[in-house]
Amino acid sequence: MNNFSVDLTNCDKEPIHIPGKVQSHGFLLAIDKTNYSISYASENAETFIGTAVSNILDQPVASLTGFIKQQEPDFNLEDLLKLGMIRKSFDAISPLPVEINNKAYYLIINQSATNWLLEFEPLTLQYDIQSSIGRSASSMLQGKSVPALLKAGAAEVKRLIEYDRVMIYKFLEDGHGEVVAEEKEKHLEPFFGLHYPASDIPKQARELYKLNLTRLIADVNTIDAPILTFRENTPLDLTNSSLRAVSPIHIQYLKNMGVHSSFSISLISNGELWGLIACHNYSPKFIDYKAREGSKLIGEILSSALEFRQEEEDSEIVEGFKDTAIVLAEHLSRDQYLVDALTGHSTTILNATQGAGVAIIFENKLKTIGNTPEDKDIWELAEWLKNNSDESIYYTHRLSEIFNPAKMYKQVASGILVGSISKSPDEIIIWFKPEQISKVNWAGNPDKAAAPSEGLLQLSPRKSFEIWSQQVNNTSEKWLPEEITSVLRIREIVVAHINKKANEIRLLNEKLQTAYEELDTFSYTISHDLRTPLTSIKTYAELMLKNKSIDENGQKMLARILTGADKMNFLIKEILNLARVGRLEINFERVNMTSLINEVTSEVLTAYKADKAELILGQLPDVKGDKTMLAQVFTNLISNAVKYSSAAQKPRIEITATENNSEIVYAVKDNGIGIDNRYYDRVFELFKRMDNVKEIEGTGVGLAIVKRIVERHSGRVWFESKLNGGSTFYVAFKN
Repeated sequence: MNNFSVDLTNCDKEPIHIPGKVQSHGFLLAIDKTNYSISYASENAETFIGTAVSNILDQPVASLTGFIKQQEPDFNLEDLLKLGMIRKSFDAISPLPVEINNKAYYLIINQSATNWLLEFEPLTLQYDIQSSIGRSASSMLQGKSVPALLKAGAAEVKRLIEYDRVMIYKFLEDGHGEVVAEEKEKHLEPFFGLHYPASDIPKQARELYKLNLTRLIADVNTIDAPILTFRENTPLDLTNSSLRAVSPIHIQYLKNMGVHSSFSISLISNGELWGLIACHNYSPKFIDYKAREGSKLIGEILSSALEFRQEEEDSEIVEGFKDTAIVLAEHLSRDQYLVDALTGHSTTILNATQGAGVAIIFENKLKTIGNTPEDKDIWELAEWLKNNSDESIYYTHRLSEIFNPAKMYKQVASGILVGSISKSPDEIIIWFKPEQISKVNWAGNPDKAAAPSEGLLQLSPRKSFEIWSQQVNNTSEKWLPEEITSVLRIREIVVAHINKKANEIRLLNEKLQTAYEELDTFSYTISHDLRTPLTSIKTYAELMLKNKSIDENGQKMLARILTGADKMNFLIKEILNLARVGRLEINFERVNMTSLINEVTSEVLTAYKADKAELILGQLPDVKGDKTMLAQVFTNLISNAVKYSSAAQKPRIEITATENNSEIVYAVKDNGIGIDNRYYDRVFELFKRMDNVKEIEGTGVGLAIVKRIVERHSGRVWFESKLNGGSTFYVAFKN
């Protein structure tokens, strides 16, 4: 039994997966996997099978044969469980129709650590539900937009289970939820558009919603059946149980709402809990297992369609931003002055985001487009940004809460997205979004989500669900990830343009000359002063390892010395490669990229034993360049793609190219761990590695080599990435 006490301080830690009870519309038996004996049984089993629980506990599962019958004459529960073990799944078995005391039930089998859960529910559905599901899916998918899709999904679930109210409830960033679609009986008040505090569905409940895609509470007023066992202090894990009893807090919550029966279907998008199809009935109502499975299928179809529709809508925005970047790059290549190129045509930097205004500060001059603060306010904001942020990208949708003077112009600039365009902190582009005063309707005051009951610390769910309105000020619409990526893209184009200017090139050449001289000296030191003693260290360590008188600890220490020496030797080679890139003459020739990339990918996949990785090759046009250097570029990029996608369930590396009149752009894409946008400006720096790749082999030199080679070819290199969402590295060569 579960003796955990829930109070106002720990309700989010309530162990709802081990409630020690099941709902009473069915009964549960747990079978020990080691000896096939009955280790747990719900107290109400006696009502169903006609014998006391004490008579069956610790008895072999075969003893149930007299109570539980099936159409097959040689039906045997133990054989059934063994078959499921062989198949490693009970999906093909559950639900199994059985007969108990001349009544029809479903047997559903699930796993629970060292036990199998055998759950028995009434069989009530008397018609084939499959054709109904097909019609529901077809009707639902006619919705061309996300709101239309959600509304159709709610309507189809309501038609299938005939509940009084079906809502689609979306989780927002801070954990609270909003009703974004609803189908209900006409006499009920609408909940559409209402927001619910995050505390209504605590964290551990959300985790279970990801594991159990449907959840039924048939009657909030019935008494749950305790689970009995002869094993003391060993609660049964009911994570995968359909009958698992519900937290008394949630039961009281439903009662406070006047709900008698509840059913939910999880909506999963990109592996995370996007929301729920929440169904309420105002009288008790049991849903047959197959109807629940049909509803789950509708939820899975809706989840997939939702993900696709959202990506479709997002892609339209992304394509618009990409088109803007292409046009601005063309303007920069033709126009004499940078600011004129970015602001003087029909397509401007304002089109790079969905902001209402933009300001560019370059060479101590300010230019604005659209709705922006006064010039003096922008200069003041720029000074504050210089002193408070050293990132290449900065954004907020609550500027006036961070920078007090911004309250004076919050109507036009409650949100800012800032991109630096040179090494000088004074040269920046700032996009602005206006204040969006919004009214949020809550189902009750969110600040009073729970209240103490008569016991001082015992939790009593809130009783008031009357609409409570809240006005939100000083905020703009949030900046979309697509807008941030667009600004990064524009920033890369502008920075590349600035670096091509004659004066910048002259200054860079002077610095490069000094750096190359220092690098040559450093290379000589590495070659002669470091590699010789390093070889001695490794040689003596290997000799000492052959000495059998050295104990095990000594041998481990010597092995570590050898490993360290090998790592240091590898790093030295990488630095020498970097130095060599700057000194070698480039032998330009037309390189057969199909042959080169096939050779490189074969070597990399073999070296990293990545035979499970999916490799996709597109068109690979020839490139003018130094074949050896180009091989080094693609070896580094493809090696990174393989290494950083190795943890993915299905690693995928895609190499494609696009060609226009001026450039050939190659893309190396993976579905790996991605890059946090906080580190975007450090990716190509020497010895810089991200926090999330510390455990992966590397030196932080490879991408610096890639950048140097590409720049020596008068090309460009950049990337797009999302943390835990993969990366795409681009290299552009002149056509």
